[in-house]
Amino acid sequence: MINLSRRRALFAFVAVAVTVTLTSTTSFAMPRYDGLWSVSIVTQKGDCDPGYRYPIRISKGALVNAGDSSFNITGKVAQTGAITVTVSAAGKSATGSGRLAGNGGGGLWTGGACSGWWTAERRGS
Repeated sequence: MINLSRRRALFAFVAVAVTVTLTSTTSFAMPRYDGLWSVSIVTQKGDCDPGYRYPIRISKGALVNAGDSSFNITGKVAQTGAITVTVSAAGKSATGSGRLAGNGGGGLWTGGACSGWWTAERRGS
């Protein structure tokens, strides 16, 4: 039979272990990049428009259109901040990749005969 002080110590250890497990599981399940972002797209090569700015929402790591402009966006952000995205509108599409870190990020994109770079900054939750 376990004495009372050992039983309390065992209970305290189990309670701490469960708390640590739940905390680490929750932080892994909730992507740190979720929220509202402003994305600037700049054309460096090709005859596409020189630039765009779009509001994007990241929810559980998935990218969605957060504005009134008519465009489709699909993509994911990994826990590491690596991002892949496809944007399409008016029969044209572009793909991009890059990385988010903290409240900003950037990368490259290509679409048809055009290409360039993009930057993003967090605007809120």
